[in-house]
Amino acid sequence: MTLARIEDRGDHIAIINRNAAKRGALSVEYYEAVMAGFKAAQERRIRAVLLTSEGGFFCAGGDLTVLIERHKLPEDERHQKIDALHDMIRAIRASPVPVVCAIEGGAAGAGLSIALACDLIVAAEDAKFTAAYVKAGLVPDGGLTSALARAVPRQMAMEMCLLGRSLPVTRFAEAGVVTALTAPGAADQAAADLVARLTAGPRDAQGVIRTLVADAYELSEEDQLAAEQIGMARAQGGAEAAEGIAAFLEKRPPRFGDLP
Repeated sequence: MTLARIEDRGDHIAIINRNAAKRGALSVEYYEAVMAGFKAAQERRIRAVLLTSEGGFFCAGGDLTVLIERHKLPEDERHQKIDALHDMIRAIRASPVPVVCAIEGGAAGAGLSIALACDLIVAAEDAKFTAAYVKAGLVPDGGLTSALARAVPRQMAMEMCLLGRSLPVTRFAEAGVVTALTAPGAADQAAADLVARLTAGPRDAQGVIRTLVADAYELSEEDQLAAEQIGMARAQGGAEAAEGIAAFLEKRPPRFGDLP
């Protein structure tokens, strides 16, 4: 059974899809599909990445039947097993193009880490987010504590991680973390519509914007000003700016997709 696949529909989108086996529990096959998807995103023809899942649940995180086997491994080998997950999160965050995820049902554990690593989240209004590691005597990985600390108040992150509670996606929407809420079953189409809007935009400018916003959490204000200065100076001399400014002055939609 194929647990994950990458699709290229020829419309500038790399779609990384997962089937419903074990509610989308993580697997080596999924890690490989994600890494392949972001390798494809290096090609200029790809202008956005969409992460989605079949079967009504985005991702249930790690498979406990697999994790229990790690109890028998030396600690250095357990470190190595986590590398694949962390490399995948790094690949999402380092993407040269915007990354959107479509969430039906929910995202749990490392599945929530994946969702929060994306730039934009579209979720069904009945979905739930869960970080229940503590119930299995485990602690979060996949950058989840970092992502939660940036996304929600400290007490909300503690509620999820210390109590292992599932929280309704509406609480994340209220916090501004979820880009759009949809009726159940409509998240995939809404995410695809959002991705279509992104693919019509300026690829290079969007890539720089992703980096600037991500780095703003770590850099000093002076360093951020310097980074923005470099980015803007380069953008002003590029073909995207020439097309965008011309389109604005001529009162027409920009045709970024026609640029090389």
